[in-house]
Amino acid sequence: MTATILDGNALSAHLRTELAGRVAALTARGVQPCLAVILVGEDPASAVYVRNKVAGCEKTGMRSIKDVYAPDVDPAVVFARIAELNADPAVHGILVQLPLPRHFDSEAVLEAIAPEKDVDGFHAENIGALMQGNPRFIPCTPYGVMKMLEAGHVPLKGAEAVIVGRSNIVGKPMAMLLLAQSCTVTVCHSQSKDLAFHTRRADILVAAVGKAKMITGDMIKPGATVIDVGINRLPDGKLCGDVDFESAKEVAGLITPVPGGVGPMTITMLLTNTLESAERTLK
Repeated sequence: MTATILDGNALSAHLRTELAGRVAALTARGVQPCLAVILVGEDPASAVYVRNKVAGCEKTGMRSIKDVYAPDVDPAVVFARIAELNADPAVHGILVQLPLPRHFDSEAVLEAIAPEKDVDGFHAENIGALMQGNPRFIPCTPYGVMKMLEAGHVPLKGAEAVIVGRSNIVGKPMAMLLLAQSCTVTVCHSQSKDLAFHTRRADILVAAVGKAKMITGDMIKPGATVIDVGINRLPDGKLCGDVDFESAKEVAGLITPVPGGVGPMTITMLLTNTLESAERTLK
């Protein structure tokens, strides 16, 4: 058996076409969605992510603002800029690219963003709303995963879902979203005993730990849906996920590739959150 590929590039392109239409309609009513992105430092990966987010805005007709600061910038400067963006009614989404330099309190920075403009969904108020089942913004990567499961017609009600990784960005919100769809959810982490025991029970397996190829084919239930959130660079420069794709595809029923899987969907859902934030201003 060879798994069916869940193509994030194709799904993302389809959703962005729909987004562009909604953006055009909203702009015609006098509101152009606007995303403000703050980048601190010179991390190459962060610079690429920010460039892709800005490009995504341009291609869907949104306005973007990009502020770049030196790695040694005084945090007070960034906090002041966030306050300006919070107060600007023409700005509908604000994100600060992580990670930040060590002299920053990342949690304080995220909490400084107005909850109604926190399109990453990281503010404590938005996390609480997600926990209660009434989210204002769904964190972008888990949101993208849910869209891929929907596109793949993956049955969720009653399914055994196993998430490997418990980060605030992916693992924990992913668990909440799957639980809201009546999955039975297990979250595994670095202290979990016998990881393979858990992963082999999964109808839906989400790997999000940042460790190259740690999930192998013999750890997967035949026919399972495997979602690979990880992105790692090998010594030869190639990218791979947290799942050993070659062995996993021979066991899984559905599987996401790396690259070209969850990655494109993350930015698409960021654009979706920004658009929805702009649409709320008319209500």
